[in-house]
Amino acid sequence: MKTIGIIGGIGPESTIEYYRFILAAWRERRPDGSAPSILINSIDMHKGLRLLEEQKYGELADYLAVEIERLQKAGADFGLLAANSPHMVFDDVRSRSSLPLLSIVEATSDAVRDLGLKRPALFGTRFTMQGRFYPDVFSRAGLELVVPDAAQQAYIHDKYMNELLRNLFLPETRAGLLAIVEQMKERDGIDGLILGGTELPLILRDAGNPGIPMLDTTQIHVNAAVARLLA
Repeated sequence: MKTIGIIGGIGPESTIEYYRFILAAWRERRPDGSAPSILINSIDMHKGLRLLEEQKYGELADYLAVEIERLQKAGADFGLLAANSPHMVFDDVRSRSSLPLLSIVEATSDAVRDLGLKRPALFGTRFTMQGRFYPDVFSRAGLELVVPDAAQQAYIHDKYMNELLRNLFLPETRAGLLAIVEQMKERDGIDGLILGGTELPLILRDAGNPGIPMLDTTQIHVNAAVARLLA
């Protein structure tokens, strides 16, 4: 059996979701009572966020590369980062890692293409919404991304950092996020919403139907991981 290695802790609540979703996806495909082999290396979220805030991307890549190496030494056959924002340095980390890595951005690009979406919106932290790592991957697939305007980005980032990462999921924040979706549908003609932060599904999963598909990047990443486990 293959073993999946997860860099978790970024943030802790979404790492729990990864574990639950992997088990559920495995059991759906293998209803024989078996379970997948999973290693989780839970790292320091605050250190990672500090390096992102200070734009010390080389140090962040170094940090992640060392932690991924620990997964390989523990016996992982492939790995993933259980968060979107650290994918800002994914290409650098992948290039120096001897452990094959599965990208949440590439998996999401495949899902958007399969759904036939033309103008999906991207929600996430400021690092994700303003970074090049999503647009660069999507442009290679001929896909267009739409991000919120500056004020909307500031609102989403603030709620993400000060509420969602602290396990606070407030009804008024859910309503505020859905209001931005409605504004972008009218203003930008978006036809889908990428939940480009692994805590976003925790607040929006049960928010009802906004009239466009919502793509849960956690679930998409998990599906790709379980497919590789079973390949």
